Amino acid sequence: MSARTRDAVFDARAMEGLARVARFEPGLLVEDFAAPVAQEALAAAEVLLTGWGCPPLDEGALARMPRLRLVAHAAGTVRHHVTGAVWSRGVLVSTAAAANALPVAEYTVAAVLLSNKRVLDAARAYRETRGDIGAFDALAGAGNYRRTVGVVGASRIGRRVLELLRPYDLRLLVHDPYLDPAGAAALGVESVGLDQLCRASDVVSIHAPELPETRHLFDAARLALLRDGATLVNTARGSLVDTAALTAELVTGRLHAVLDVTDPEPLPADSPLWDLPNVLLTPHVAGSLGTELARLADTAIDEIRRYARGVPLEHAVRAEDLERSA
Repeated sequence: MSARTRDAVFDARAMEGLARVARFEPGLLVEDFAAPVAQEALAAAEVLLTGWGCPPLDEGALARMPRLRLVAHAAGTVRHHVTGAVWSRGVLVSTAAAANALPVAEYTVAAVLLSNKRVLDAARAYRETRGDIGAFDALAGAGNYRRTVGVVGASRIGRRVLELLRPYDLRLLVHDPYLDPAGAAALGVESVGLDQLCRASDVVSIHAPELPETRHLFDAARLALLRDGATLVNTARGSLVDTAALTAELVTGRLHAVLDVTDPEPLPADSPLWDLPNVLLTPHVAGSLGTELARLADTAIDEIRRYARGVPLEHAVRAEDLERSA
């Protein structure tokens, strides 16, 4: 992992926890598998603890680690460093994606509830009028009671969002091509087609993976299906939305958006989205940050503990999973 990742994710408490389950050199950080200083440690390594900034684990890297049996990733996706060579070697792979899903889901739920409540509109009107009660007339239709929320993707995050929203008086829809009726029933939600979800929802929240087939999943035609006043929430990846098409809709004021990710990221300085009153832009902060980073370390260390005890990993990744996951 990068030095920045180590310093952010693995505090003194995490290092103490790691020392209780594994032998390691606290001062050794590998950022380049070919670095001479790392060769002795790599040759003896049974477990590789990885994070953001890990270089690819290709044939050349694996040749330096003949004893490697587990890659425990203290972050989300392993796409950036786990190659086919890892699967060919039969190395186990674990991820902390489930831990990273929790703050993303919490951010999303907050965005859904505040969007239906039209909090941004209320705050702006309150500020601009310095408390003129008449300015709130436009908020007469706001609120969460009996609103419809559509979740695109029954991923770890999507499922957690649905779980957190269940106690509210909301109609919950989900679209996922891999979710069968039994799975939807188990989630306690209604599974519908994507176009139907767009037409019916007051808020649409995207939790699908970034794949070639999901690029511009929300193009001009699909955005046009959203009802007037609907909100699009994107905490997945910017490429799932056609930015030009979304911008055209938002400029008219017909839609609202909460965007934690964009394409490109960041947006150009002259993008209208920076200044539109119906858009909330945040700098990719829905995922783990601050105190939440400790959860990533705890998850990875716990997986190493499970491996050491000879019990199944709780968050194992399979090669076939990567074909349809982030």
